[in-house]
Amino acid sequence: MSKTAEILEAVKGLTVLELAELVKAFEEEFGVSAAAPVAVAAAPGAAAAPAAEEQTEFDVILMNAGAGKINVIKVVREITGLGLKEAKELVDGAPKPVKEKVSKDDAEAVKAKLVEAGATVEVK
Repeated sequence: MSKTAEILEAVKGLTVLELAELVKAFEEEFGVSAAAPVAVAAAPGAAAAPAAEEQTEFDVILMNAGAGKINVIKVVREITGLGLKEAKELVDGAPKPVKEKVSKDDAEAVKAKLVEAGATVEVK
């Protein structure tokens, strides 16, 4: 078995917490970052037009609680970790942001949960 295969097998056996510690140790030991580099490339033939940046952070905004207000409050509590009073105030004060600056996948997951509970949601 090659060293690479041995290392991969060892990594497969780690918990998420142990894996996070391993990544941090690699970053400190080798002076690198595990963050993906962002490459900016101009579109061919569009030299005069500014390159449009793809949005990476999204806000999930509760527009209306709908008929299932109690279920929406429960979902808001689950998503945000707020207490009952704070979650109720957020739902009553709609439109309000539920989650801010999250990835597209997280925003879509939060939106799906809220819509399933009966809320009207907008992702910006």
